[in-house]
Amino acid sequence: MHASVAQRQEYLITVNIAWLCQAEALLTRIDDDVYTASPSGLASHKAGAHLRHILEFYECFLAGLARGRIDYDARKRDLSVETSRQTAQARIRVLIHRLETESALRIDSLVSVRIEDSAGSRVPEPFLVSSVGRELQVLSSHTIHHFALMAMTLRALGVSIDPDFGMAPSTLRYRASQAAAEAA
Repeated sequence: MHASVAQRQEYLITVNIAWLCQAEALLTRIDDDVYTASPSGLASHKAGAHLRHILEFYECFLAGLARGRIDYDARKRDLSVETSRQTAQARIRVLIHRLETESALRIDSLVSVRIEDSAGSRVPEPFLVSSVGRELQVLSSHTIHHFALMAMTLRALGVSIDPDFGMAPSTLRYRASQAAAEAA
């Protein structure tokens, strides 16, 4: 059983690193003007804003890991990350390094996670019990969701994006199985 927990943790870490590498690769294909632009009719959607949001979730996760209390609402909302690809790339490299080396990620220990916007709702005990593995899965799902929004934004700006960017792995597997079934 212990080996399967370790394998699960490594798998989740690897998936999250892969997403961050995919984001870094995307940044090499666009310029800062595209990174900070909003398509007509989608004023709040900018690739940079979505990427900043993604990266800050990883930063909150890693910051809270040491304390055992994760607060995704404690994001810094650092505008330099959403306006400079170089700043975003530097943050991505730091996050990848931390995911590769952080020993606490290899153990599926319990953590407390603050309920989203609990300050606004005045919930008396605003933390839920989760685990490191579950939060790695949350980060993966959250990242792919925002990648889909980034892809939509960039396509609306006329940027050619890999059709698989922003697609959930299960959707890609399903489509591949459907294509294989049709070809047979």
